[in-house]
This record gives sequence, C-alpha cells and structure tokens, in this order.
Amino acid sequence: MDNKNVKELAAQREKAIVKTSVIGIITNVFLAAFKAAVGFLSNSIAVILDAVNNLSDALSSVITIIGAKLGSKKPNKKHPLGYGRIEYLSSMIVAAIVLYAGITSLVESVKKIISPETADYSTVSLIIISVAIVVKLILGRYVKKQGERYNSGALTASGSDALFDAVISASVLASAIIFLLWGISLEAYVGAIISVVIIKAGIEMMVDTVNDILGKRGDKEETEHIKSLISEESEVRGAYDLIIYNYGPNKNLGSVHMEVPDTMTADDIDKLTRRIEAKVYKETGVILAGVGIYSYNTSDEEAAKIRNKVQETVLSHDWALQMHGFYVDTMNKTMRFDVIISFDIENSEALEILKKEVSDMYPDYSLQIIPDIDA
Repeated sequence: MDNKNVKELAAQREKAIVKTSVIGIITNVFLAAFKAAVGFLSNSIAVILDAVNNLSDALSSVITIIGAKLGSKKPNKKHPLGYGRIEYLSSMIVAAIVLYAGITSLVESVKKIISPETADYSTVSLIIISVAIVVKLILGRYVKKQGERYNSGALTASGSDALFDAVISASVLASAIIFLLWGISLEAYVGAIISVVIIKAGIEMMVDTVNDILGKRGDKEETEHIKSLISEESEVRGAYDLIIYNYGPNKNLGSVHMEVPDTMTADDIDKLTRRIEAKVYKETGVILAGVGIYSYNTSDEEAAKIRNKVQETVLSHDWALQMHGFYVDTMNKTMRFDVIISFDIENSEALEILKKEVSDMYPDYSLQIIPDIDA
C-alpha cells in the first residue's frame, strides 16, 4: 500500500464520517422538533426528555464532524505523527454530552415524580412517536455500521446511542398506551428509567474512550498475525515483545524484537528488516517503527544444552510466561535472555528469584536478565 492509497483511504474515511454525521444531524433535528411539539402539547415529560435527547444526538454529530476534520490534518513539525488522537477527544465530548443529558433528564423526572402532572396524548402524537422509533432504529444501525467500517469511535458511540433512543421512544409509547387504556400515568417513572439508561450509556462511552487514550492491550488476533508474518522469514526463529502504539483511528506504529542467527551480518539484517517492515505494513497497515534483534547460538552445542536447562528452570514458575532472546558466550562466561513476567508478581521479586536460581546452576557466568511486560 503506497502513500497515495493511504491518503485516498483517509480522505474516503473523513468523507464517510462527515456524510453520516450530517444525516444524523438532520434526522435528529427533525425528530427533536416533532417530539418537542408533541411533548408540550400533551404535557408529557417523557416525550420532552426524548426530544432533548435527540438534540444532544445532533450536537454529538456536529462534534464528530469537527473531530474528523481536525483529526485528518496533515502532520507538521509540532505534531509529526498527525492529529488523529483528536478523534478520541471528540468521542469523549460526545460521551460527556450524553452523560449530561442523562443526568439532567433524571433530575427533571424526579421533579415530576414529586409533583406529578397528567399527560394528554392524541392519536397524532402516538403516530409521531411510532415513526420516531422506526427512524431511530434505521439511523442507529446505519451510523453504527459506518462507525465500525471506518473505525470511528464517535460514530459507533452515536449509532449505539441512536439504538438506545429507539428503546427509549418505545418505552414512552408503551407508557402512553397504558395511560390511554387504564388511566395509569407512568410518565415520570419512564422518564427516570430513560435517564438511567442514558447515564449508563454515557459512562460506558467515556470509559471506552479513556481506554483508547491511555492505551490498551493490542488485539490478540492482530498481534499474532504480525508475529506470524515476521516468523515466516526463514532467518527468523521467533518474534517477541510486539507493542503497538496508537496515534488515532487507523494509525498504528509498532516495535518488535526478532530472533536471528548470530552469523548474520549487518547488511543481511538490514535487508531482512526492510522486507519485514514492508510486508507487515502491506498486510496490516501497522508501521514497524522499531525492529530490535536477538541473536541465537548456531554452532555451540554446549550453548544449546545451557539454554534448554535455563529455560526449563525459568518456565517452571507460573508467572514466567515466556523466555526468549537467549544468548550465551561459553568462552567469556556471559549469558543474557529476556523473560515475559505476568502482572501477578513484581518484576524486582521475579528477577531476584531467577538470578539466584540460574546463578546457582552456573556460578561462573555473568548474568543479564531483562524483564518484559505481558503486553
């Protein structure tokens, strides 16, 4: 995939996000207007809160457009890796708006529970609410699908929120029908339930966005795929310590270590590294910004015996998940290797245990044990 194709995909993604958001804005503004009219005419707090929710959805779509536009700005000297992470900020603002709408709605609903007012529904109002349910279901599925297709957290959140709205409108319709049939007013209570649902959705959206900003464990399927692509090369015995750094939707940089024979020259390694970087980017879109090298013994039988014995000792501990990058110099009596240590034990404690055990087996050797995180 060349730079031209990358730019075309980025432009296509931005265009799709803006188009979807504009559709959401127009739809939500119309729904909000109709629902507000119905709510005030029928004196229904639940319908009015539903209308307010639609307005918050329209505002969310506006923020999504702004985030997409700012996030697509070209890299510059100040921000050499671009502005992609701005989209996570826009997702957080959308979540905050949803959360605020939910809290405000809950306050109003509680007031109506304390001081109830009788609603007065008409046939037209019920029809409008029914149409709103259908429209929101269609809009929600469309927006969420586009969000997943173009990896836009803000769009996906807006789509999920729209589907919630359909459920909310359905509950408003149900309370209206119950009131008309049996004269039981559930208005304020339905409004309170609606508010709790909105608050819950806002919190979940906020948590997801915070996780994206903080950084989270890479997708297992993707990381295994990248490691397998690297290990396909005949010179590579294994790929380890893969970490993916996210700089916005569809912009991932990575670093990795690969284990190669100790007989390879710098020129051989350079050619291999460039080949792997091109292949991984073409297959996954991940840019390998750093490729480290582990060398392994190829001609020393004693070294192989030592490795097997050390590995057996290291992996006898449940918290030692993997050993790699092992190299031993039997002439100069030096040994080095990396160990992936789980979060069940402190690194310092694990290293102290391993150094003692390996030193007891090979007291004449100088040890270098590097702890790796379980990423």
